[in-house]
Amino acid sequence: MLTRRIPATGEPIPVLGIGTWQSFDIGHDPAERSACAEVLRRLFRAGGRLIDTSPMYGRAESVIGDLLTAMRARERAFIATKVWTKGREDGIEQIRRSATLLRTETIDLVQVHNLLDWRTHLPTLRRMKEDGRIRYIGVTHYTTAALGDLAEIIAREAIDFVQCAYSIATRAAEHHLFPVAADRGVAVIVNRPLEDGGLFEKTRGRPLPPLAAEIGAGNWSQFFLRFILSHPAVTCVIPATRDPQHMTDNLGAAEGPLPDARQRAEMARYWDTL
Repeated sequence: MLTRRIPATGEPIPVLGIGTWQSFDIGHDPAERSACAEVLRRLFRAGGRLIDTSPMYGRAESVIGDLLTAMRARERAFIATKVWTKGREDGIEQIRRSATLLRTETIDLVQVHNLLDWRTHLPTLRRMKEDGRIRYIGVTHYTTAALGDLAEIIAREAIDFVQCAYSIATRAAEHHLFPVAADRGVAVIVNRPLEDGGLFEKTRGRPLPPLAAEIGAGNWSQFFLRFILSHPAVTCVIPATRDPQHMTDNLGAAEGPLPDARQRAEMARYWDTL
């Protein structure tokens, strides 16, 4: 798998990870647990590492902790979770609980989820980073309306990661956030890369365009993901799934030469004409 470096440290990180919103919020059903475990195995076999979750995602943190422990795979994972509450003490307690559920002493990345009470949480995250309880800190949001706030925060605060929505259909981050992230040396995680499956609604029944072969995309998910990964500001993209075949389909986007500037422009123009 292709890798990019985290600007704050130079640590390489594989460009494709997995999101767990809804997909890992499951109980103890053996079939569902088996599917999630297979998704993680395929991610790791391909060289991927980043698993993104949150206390907001129901049981996802505990499922990840259970599966990584059963697979003895904690060291293979880069675990990113979030703080999603108000108040200093509640934030500290929530992060501690996340570490317990994830069964890890050190969390690789803790992000302020949707900027909720971010002014309170950032000092806490910095102290935890200094103490070695977390490795990186970040901020997130999923709406286009919040891109300006994200850009303003990373422009003036010491932040390692910013997470935002970006896709071939929703490209506002290219103008409102990515230049600031590049200038400030902030890693970018892209969420909602497939618009919660909405992109496939527009392409259902359509064959891939000839351009797909030129850019090495064997299916629509690879077409969409390779567009995202070809932007130099993007560090990692995290499509969510618990379907092993979908994981395999996605993984094909993260290897080989990525589209160049001309091909990116052609991909965007093609999408805009659909």
